[in-house]
Amino acid sequence: MTKDQSLLREGEHLLSEIKSLGEELLAESNEPALLPAIYTRRSIRKFVDTPLTGDEVQVLLEAGLRAPSSKNKHTTQFVLVEDRETLDRLSRMRESGALFLQQVPLGIVVLGSPMECERWIADASLAAGYIQLQAEALGLGSCWADAYGCYTGAGQESAEYVRNVLDIPYQLEVLCILAIGHKAGEAAPRPTETLKWEKIHIGRYQMAEEPAEEA
Repeated sequence: MTKDQSLLREGEHLLSEIKSLGEELLAESNEPALLPAIYTRRSIRKFVDTPLTGDEVQVLLEAGLRAPSSKNKHTTQFVLVEDRETLDRLSRMRESGALFLQQVPLGIVVLGSPMECERWIADASLAAGYIQLQAEALGLGSCWADAYGCYTGAGQESAEYVRNVLDIPYQLEVLCILAIGHKAGEAAPRPTETLKWEKIHIGRYQMAEEPAEEA
C-alpha cells in the first residue's frame, strides 16, 4: 500500500467516525427541530408588573412590519397602549376573555385596512402572529384578544368599542389586541404526541374512520 493510499484510507475512516458521532449526538439530543419560539409559545394570561424596554418594543414592532402581506401592500397598522386606565377600559371590550389586558404593560392593537386590501384579515393576522413569536423569542408572554366579530356585554361590537376608546378612523378595522409582558409563570410546551395529527391529510381530504359497531 502506497503512502497516498494509506492516507486516503485513514481519511475515510476518520470521516466515518465523525459521521457516526454526529448520528449519535442527533439521536441523543432532546432539542426540537422546530424554531424554539414555535415549540415553546403558549398563551399567557398572567403577567408581572414590569415594563418592557424600548429595544424590546422596537423588535416586536419590526417583527410585525416584516410579516408577509397580500401583494406586498403592508397595510396593517398598530396602536401601542401602555396607559393603565386605557388598558383597563380595553379589557372590557368583550363580554369575557379579555380581562388579562388589565395587568399587561403593553397592549398592541392590530388594525387592518379593508379599503386598501381585501385580504386585510390575513395580513393583520400574520403580523400579529409574527409579533407573538418574536415576544416568545424575547422571553416575553403574549395573548391574543379577539375584537373583530365579538361583542361587549352590552351588545356593542367590540371593534366599535375599541374604535371609540382609541379614536380609530372608520376606514380601519380592529382585528385584535395583543397583550405583551413578562410572564408570571411558565407554561410547559405541548408534548408532540398530543398534537392533533389526525387533522393532517395527505394528497386529498379523508374522512376519519368511524369505530365499528359491536354486534
